[in-house]
Amino acid sequence: MLIGEVARRSGVSARMLRHYESLGLVRPSGRTGSGYREYSWEDIRRIFHIESLRSLGLSLREIGRALDDPGFTPSALVGDLIRQTRERIAAETELLKRLRRIDAANPADWEDVLQVVALLQALGSQSADARQRAALSSADGVPVPVEVLVEAALSETEPNVAGALRWALARSGDGGSALLAKGLRSPVAAVRERAVQSLAELPGGEATAHLRDALTNPDVAVRGYAALALGTRGVAEVVPTLIDMIVEGRNDTDAADALSKLASDTATAEQIATRLVDRLAHDTTEAPARGRLTQALAGIPGTTASRALVELSHDEDRAVALTAAYLLQLRDAR
Repeated sequence: MLIGEVARRSGVSARMLRHYESLGLVRPSGRTGSGYREYSWEDIRRIFHIESLRSLGLSLREIGRALDDPGFTPSALVGDLIRQTRERIAAETELLKRLRRIDAANPADWEDVLQVVALLQALGSQSADARQRAALSSADGVPVPVEVLVEAALSETEPNVAGALRWALARSGDGGSALLAKGLRSPVAAVRERAVQSLAELPGGEATAHLRDALTNPDVAVRGYAALALGTRGVAEVVPTLIDMIVEGRNDTDAADALSKLASDTATAEQIATRLVDRLAHDTTEAPARGRLTQALAGIPGTTASRALVELSHDEDRAVALTAAYLLQLRDAR
């Protein structure tokens, strides 16, 4: 079969067949009387083998080894091909993600594109200072997609940079709250904490709704951060969680401050004081916890809290009695 017919039947161009021949991959078995290349069915079979191996991503050199070396084993080569393919897919996926982010920024011109690219590179820098500057500059008119800020905030381990990213997210509006809420379901505890801390600084009703949902999160740290944030927003339903935090000694000072803010409402203040007194009277409440609960009463106005402090000033636990007496003096001084 002549080269033109082979090209037509195999789908491999005559030029490529000549290239294969020059590399020694496939040689025509014969020549016609006029000197034209003549391929046998075995030659054509080898051409199909070459094309099959090319479809797997093998180089022509690797194909030659695979077809001609009897001792050649495919396992190592296939393993390399799998690794290379994964690396290529990862690189292409990262490129696609970057392009989508640039597109989401809706750049008006190439200057905007270059600014977004520079900001993305800075947010991924190894330098904490560079990442912090990038987070702060995101509020200077550079169009940064909110998902970029969310991803950076959830992965940031440097406290100062994390704070700058949360600030940038808060300035971007409520758009990142849904993305941050997904972070609350992360299998990584640190990511869950960063998500709830970022939500705590976002304004708006959507962020508040996600913080309410976080009160039932299996992660006790997430529940605590959510309760503190909601307490500062005046959500009274977090009172039991805040009192639990005081008893357990988890961010107890912040929890007491949140209770104090909620107690600006007279009715709520009485409810908080009653709950604190109930926990103080509970048989299983240990001495250190009773001390913390007593201190929490200091920030609660109203007669219930005052009466409780008077009774506690005579408590059999001397530390509790002294604390209550001191708090009463401060209360009277006001």
